[in-house]
Amino acid sequence: MPGPAFLTGERVALRTIEEEDLEFLQTQVNDPAIWRPIGNSMPLNTEQEREFFEEAVCADDAIHLLITVDSTPVGTIGLDTIDWRAGSGEVGYWIAPDYHRRGHGTEATELVLEHGFDQLGLHRLSARAFAFNDGSKRLLESVGFTEEGVHRDAAFVDGEYRDVHWYGLLEEEWRSA
Repeated sequence: MPGPAFLTGERVALRTIEEEDLEFLQTQVNDPAIWRPIGNSMPLNTEQEREFFEEAVCADDAIHLLITVDSTPVGTIGLDTIDWRAGSGEVGYWIAPDYHRRGHGTEATELVLEHGFDQLGLHRLSARAFAFNDGSKRLLESVGFTEEGVHRDAAFVDGEYRDVHWYGLLEEEWRSA
């Protein structure tokens, strides 16, 4: 039985991640079209995916949700490293390759931004994308993020060092958009 819808848009619903979703998550995160853009150079087995579920998804200082379309899982989105005193957090997401370029990531990100600013009272959200991930950079800019800088050679992905582009969005910028 899938988890309940937590946030609902026109085409996507964001629901809690449940144990039954682990096979989907493991399959997708081991796909090169996913692990490269998220910088996960190591394959994950079932136990490691379960550990991620228990330690990260079930943690109190982050929100991890499954992106679904007509009850079919298509990706994940979350707010990590939430700092309640500073009012900040980091948005992260991935979409299964079969669902790229359909607007699901954009809509899911918009739902999470609205939740972060309106319901959680956050002041600033950040996100990052590798230099080679043009789709993610376009998505972030389309929902209002501003590129704030580049951390040169900050990650080692797919056999080479990669630049990481950092983005930020302030609540007041989001509200005025």
